Parts: sequence; C-alpha cells; structure tokens
Amino acid sequence: MNDPIPRLRIRGLYKRFGPKVVLDGVNLDVMPATSMVVIGGSGSGKSVLLKCILGLIEPDHGVIEIDGKNILTLPRNERELTRARIGMLFQAGALFDSLPVWENVAFGLLARHKASRADARARANDFLGQVGLAATVGDLSPAELSGGMQKRVALARAIASQPDILFFDEPTTGLDPIMGAVIDGLIVDCVKRLGSTAVAITHDMASARRIGDQAAMLLNGRIIWSGPAGDLMSSGSKEVDQFTHGRREGPIQMELRR
Repeated sequence: MNDPIPRLRIRGLYKRFGPKVVLDGVNLDVMPATSMVVIGGSGSGKSVLLKCILGLIEPDHGVIEIDGKNILTLPRNERELTRARIGMLFQAGALFDSLPVWENVAFGLLARHKASRADARARANDFLGQVGLAATVGDLSPAELSGGMQKRVALARAIASQPDILFFDEPTTGLDPIMGAVIDGLIVDCVKRLGSTAVAITHDMASARRIGDQAAMLLNGRIIWSGPAGDLMSSGSKEVDQFTHGRREGPIQMELRR
C-alpha cells in the first residue's frame, strides 16, 4: 500500500539575505486534514518560510510541493491556481481600511469575480456568523473594531474561499489570554468544518497546543524537532524544552553567544 502524499512537502529550502542565512535546508511534511504548528523564536525564519510558500519571497533553492506538485517549477498560471487554494490569516489582520468589513471578508470572491456583490454580501454575512460576529458588523469599518474583532474578521476572510490549506501567522499576537483562546477555538472549528490542512506559526505555547495536531521547531533556519503537538512540553529535545518552558539558560543561549 502506497504512503499518502503530503498536502504540503518541503525539501531542502534555502533562503539568504546577503550574508544572513535565514532558511538553511528546511524539510517539512504536512499531511492532509492535519494542523501543523511551527514554533521558534524571533528571527528563526518562521515568517520567511510562510512567505516562500505563499510566493511573496522567492527561495534560493529547494522544493515546495502541494499535493505532489512542485509549485516553484509550475507554469505561472498553474502556480497561481494552486496558491488560490490557500487562505491566510496575517499577524496584524491586514484588513483594508478603505473597505467595510463585509467587503474585506468577500474580497477574494469579488476580486476573482466568483460572486455578484449581492451574493458576496450574503456569503460574507454567513462567514461572519461562523466566527461569532453579527451581520451588522459587516457595515462597520475595520477602524471601528476591537483587536479581537479584527482577528475574527481576518479569519472570516481567510475561510471565505473555502481553501484546502490555511496559514496562520501568529494568530494570538496582541490579544489577551481569553481572546487568544477564543480565536484558537474558532480556528480549530473552522479547520474541522472545512476539512482543510492548516499551518500556524507561533511562539505562544498555549496556542500551539490548542491549534496543533503536529508541531515542529525551527532554529537557525532548520527544523530541529517534529512530533505530536501534545509532546511539545516533554519533547526530549533540550532546545525545544528550553523554548517551550521559557528558560533563560540552555543550548539556544549558548548558540546566540557564539
């Protein structure tokens, strides 16, 4: 019996900016309908990894496969069609200030001419409901929303195209612990409802355990550990243990002193 093909497969991914090596041969598999969390400190390469997958940054070398197809070598139109299957929740929400909330949620549908404005509004109301917001919120501007509400709207936009793959960039940053737990719960519910594969990058350990089925740690541009998210606090790796428990002393500190 053949092994299942990973929804996302990364092999030998390298990216440097001048003399600074940010990704140093990243290897990572994410299976279909699985939630993967990638943890790591500031500057470890988490955001650059996401941007390479999304096509916002061109890697220097490596393979990024979605359902067995290397998107880096696909013709441009096929690459764009493949990436159109991805939904993204940005760290700061990245809502368009000039558009009302409902148009933010339905932006992808309208931009790709997949719905009339009336239909897009109705669908936006539905997705707002899925993240616990009333349809009347759709008439507000992003500036009128609290931080937690902005995150919910950004999540509604991410799921509006019903993507196969969802990416979350530090989904709980800037939120209090209770609202962070609410957003994580909504993420888990939405991923299960869609049957999507999810990848989240975070340094919030509580969030990582709530969101993830699997986890991996990025350090110095490499994946140094991967396993069940439930094992994050007892991984057996000195580096992961230091990071997840927030210890000042340990191998990561020694590496930084070199």
